[in-house]
Amino acid sequence: MNRKRKQSQRGWLVCAVVGLLVIFGAMSNACQGGNSGAPGGAAPLSRATSAGPVPSQPSASPSHVRHRSRLAFGLLEVHDPGRVTGNLTGPCHAGAGGLLPDRRCTPGAVDPAVTQANIQSTICRAGYTETVRPPESQTEAFKFGEAYPAYGIPAGTVSELDHLVPLELGGANDAANLWPEVGPVPNPKDSVEAALNTAVCDGQVSLARAQRAIARNWRTAGFRLGISALAPARAAPPSAAGLSCRASVSNSSPADYTTVDVYVHTAAGASVTTVAHYKTTDHPQTAVADGAGQATIAYDISGATPGYQVAVDVSVSSGSRTAQCSTSFTPQS
Repeated sequence: MNRKRKQSQRGWLVCAVVGLLVIFGAMSNACQGGNSGAPGGAAPLSRATSAGPVPSQPSASPSHVRHRSRLAFGLLEVHDPGRVTGNLTGPCHAGAGGLLPDRRCTPGAVDPAVTQANIQSTICRAGYTETVRPPESQTEAFKFGEAYPAYGIPAGTVSELDHLVPLELGGANDAANLWPEVGPVPNPKDSVEAALNTAVCDGQVSLARAQRAIARNWRTAGFRLGISALAPARAAPPSAAGLSCRASVSNSSPADYTTVDVYVHTAAGASVTTVAHYKTTDHPQTAVADGAGQATIAYDISGATPGYQVAVDVSVSSGSRTAQCSTSFTPQS
């Protein structure tokens, strides 16, 4: 009897000790929670929460997201069939009397969905461009709402909202590929676009080369790619006001580490701008024609790509009169 009573007392004592330990542990946790700064003794914030807000995930579906990336040679990749995307902000300054875009504003963009492997089912297929061209309501809104103000073009000026890399060569509808090309509609660039599309589809040139060439300067694209039908004239005819432009070089096949002189013949006192388009960079220079209407611009050949034809675009201006011409040279090793 005494043994059972002692065992019962010992069991009760053990239970009491365990109970006190549980109560003490709960009180300790509550105190720690109060010291952490959580109001009302609430549980402390987790480490992830206290470190800062967690970035929200985009909720837009993939079909409404404009994916952009930049290729090694400067063009953007944008997949945006059937709609105008992006924004154009100025100031932008067109060149060659409005025929060439400002490359800072309009560097060009291509659709990554069009590749060399699938050209026969895309750009070489009749009617392809109509499947990716945006509706006129979008292009007109972009043209007059963004492109004209960005390029400083007065209302009422005749122009065509042009794809720098045309849809016929896998161009995108992004703002980086659109600019208002001033002049008659249809414009002379259209024939260049058609010829390059034919050359790509016939296997004469690769899609990537054609895209790069027309984005750099559509007026010399055929010349660069060796398509003789598109080679630029060495001299442009005089404008209605009589300003002329003729260009030539001192050596069409200069060796490395030599100098090539570009000779320009125009009106006396005319401003002359030349841009030599090397394989990876453009080199502009300016001069003023002397009393005989001649200007000489020197280009030092140093480390240029051997065998790559360097097109030189020339623009001359005198007052309100302008004219353009071009020449070229091919560095040798």
